[in-house]
Amino acid sequence: MPISYLRKIVGVELVEVSLTEKIVAAVGGGVAIMLLAWLSLAVMPQAAGAAIVASMGASAVLLYAAPHGPLSQPWPVIGGHGVSAVIGVACAQWIHHPLVAAACAVGLSIGAMHQLRCIHPPGGATAFTAVMGGQTVHGLGFSFVLFPVLANAVVMVLLAVLINSAFHWRRYPAIFSRRPPHVPDGDEPTHEEVIAAIRSIDSFVDISEEDLLRLVDLLSRHGMRPNVPASSITRTTVS
Repeated sequence: MPISYLRKIVGVELVEVSLTEKIVAAVGGGVAIMLLAWLSLAVMPQAAGAAIVASMGASAVLLYAAPHGPLSQPWPVIGGHGVSAVIGVACAQWIHHPLVAAACAVGLSIGAMHQLRCIHPPGGATAFTAVMGGQTVHGLGFSFVLFPVLANAVVMVLLAVLINSAFHWRRYPAIFSRRPPHVPDGDEPTHEEVIAAIRSIDSFVDISEEDLLRLVDLLSRHGMRPNVPASSITRTTVS
């Protein structure tokens, strides 16, 4: 079996980034978690505080390693954690079997995040923590949603804005792009065509419309794939 085919099967990321980008992501995520851990552990006992910081650690990966992606934007971070926390607490209180409650909390959170357009994978960990976090978490009831969950999520977003803004090639939120404005040409697909192509996949695609069109533009301008038709957008998003 060719190595390249095996890499595709296991999902090895083929896109390489610079050493500087890797260092910024690592240091930024570490600083954010240090501050969040201090905040949580100052208020909650160590075990419960560490549990909720664990889900925020997953958020740090997205916010600092992939700050431009749709899953990393402020609404998915805050909304994803918030709605998952509400669902998790409700399941913990109303479903007496812990394993059933945890399964329902995670499954319902996924559905709710889809429906509210705030998919954020660490939200699943937050929902799970609300059920399986022990008596300290259960004793907080729905106040668990406000603190530590939403408080930590808001702090995480604010730190991401601050830290990522220090580096000109990064932008967070994605709308704060410092890159030159993209000037569409006559052959570029319209917004409606891009959305239709993405919807035809019928699966969540973790790339913004802006970055998708920029990739198509780069391919065309560098002669890698001249005159890219709108129909090829679907193939681009899958790769």
